[in-house]
Amino acid sequence: MKHFNYSLVAISMLAGLLPALVQADTLAVTNAKIYTSTEQGVLSNASVIIEDGKIIQLNPDVVNADIIIDAKGGILTPGFIGAMNPLGLVEVGQEKMTRDTNDKAADMTFDPSLAFNPKSVAIPFARKGGITRNIVAPGGGETIFSGQTIEVTLTGEWDSVVATEQALFVSLGAKHEGSRIIGMQNLINKLEEGQKALAKSDKDADKTPSKEALIINAVLSGDKPVIAYADRGSDILQLIKLKQRFNIDLVLLQAADAVLLADEIAKAKIPVIMDAMRNLPESFDSLHNSLDNAGKLSKAGVKVVLATPGDAHNNYALRYSAGNAVANGMNYDDAMAAITSNVADTFHLEAGRIAVGMPADMVLWSGDPFEYSSHIEKMWIGGEEQSTESRQDVLRDRYMTKSSMPQAYTK
Repeated sequence: MKHFNYSLVAISMLAGLLPALVQADTLAVTNAKIYTSTEQGVLSNASVIIEDGKIIQLNPDVVNADIIIDAKGGILTPGFIGAMNPLGLVEVGQEKMTRDTNDKAADMTFDPSLAFNPKSVAIPFARKGGITRNIVAPGGGETIFSGQTIEVTLTGEWDSVVATEQALFVSLGAKHEGSRIIGMQNLINKLEEGQKALAKSDKDADKTPSKEALIINAVLSGDKPVIAYADRGSDILQLIKLKQRFNIDLVLLQAADAVLLADEIAKAKIPVIMDAMRNLPESFDSLHNSLDNAGKLSKAGVKVVLATPGDAHNNYALRYSAGNAVANGMNYDDAMAAITSNVADTFHLEAGRIAVGMPADMVLWSGDPFEYSSHIEKMWIGGEEQSTESRQDVLRDRYMTKSSMPQAYTK
C-alpha cells in the first residue's frame, strides 16, 4: 500500500509539471512600426507578444518572452486577407482538368471546400504578397446562385480550411442571353418563399427543411451575408431595397456604379468589394470604372474591401492594388483597412487586426508594404512562422544556377 501511495504522489507531481513542459514558447516582435488596423492606429517603436498562436500583449511596458525578434524599425502589419477569388480551386487557368470553380449543375449549395487544394502552387505565391487568409469564392453554374464562400488560411496545411458555408454568392446584372430581370426576380422569389416558410414553420415542426431552405433561412436571419455581384446603378438600387425589405446582410461586389450612389450605400451600411485596378468599362454596366473609385467611396463613408476577384494567381498583387488606390486618392489607413480589418468585418472573421486576443497573423516588411520594392522579412499565421518561397523562386534558382549540364538543368 505504501508503494502505491508513493506512486500516486509521483504521478501527481508529474501531472503538475506537464503544463510547464508542453507550454509553447512566447514570441515577441520589438521595435516595430505596427499598423494595428484598430482604433489604436499606428504604433511607433512598439512591441507585440504572441503565445499559443494568439496575441497576448500589445506594446507592453516590459517585454518578457522566450524568443525576441528586433524589427529594427520595420513595418509590422496584420496579414492581408484576399477575397472572392478561386485560390486553391484552379491550378492552370487554361487547363479544364485543373479548374474546379464552376459546374452547370452548381446551385446555392455549391461548396468550394470539397475541392480546395491547400497544396496549390498559387498559395505560396500569394503568401509572398503578404496574404495570410483568403475568402475562396465559387464560380457557380447556370443560375444566379454561384454557391457559398469558404475561409482558409494560407499555411498550405491539410487543415487550412477554417470555415465553410460562409456567405451566399449571387451574380446579377446583364446576361449574354435573356434579361437581367429574371435574375433579380429569382432572388426576390427565394427570399419571399423563405419568409413564408419561416412564418409557418411552427405548424410544420416535424418537417425537415431542405439544404437550400436552411441557406435562405440563414440569410434572412442575418447569419449569412449575401455577396451580390452587380455593376449597374439600377441593380444596386434594387439590392438596397432588398436589404431594407428583408433586413439581410448585403455586400456589393465590383459595383462600378457605386460611386454614383455612394451616399445611399453608406447610409444603408453596405460594404463594397472591388478591384481598385478596374479602370476601363468591360460592358455597358461598368461604364463608371475608374482608378479613383475606391477613394471616392471610402471618403463617402462606404466600407471598402479591396480584392482581386475571380483570379486565383493574382492575390500576390493585392498590396499593389492598395498602393494604386492610395495613389489615386484613397487615404493610406483606409487602404490598409480595406485589405485587413474591413475584410474581417465584412465576412465576420477573427482576423485582420493586431490586437490582444486575435490570431497572430502578422507580416514584417522591409519597408512600406504598398511599395513595389518592399519585401517580407518574416510572416506568421496563427503564430507559426511561414516560408515565403514559391515555385517561381525554385524555377529562378534552377534556371540561374551554373552547371556543366545544359541550361535549365542542374546536377
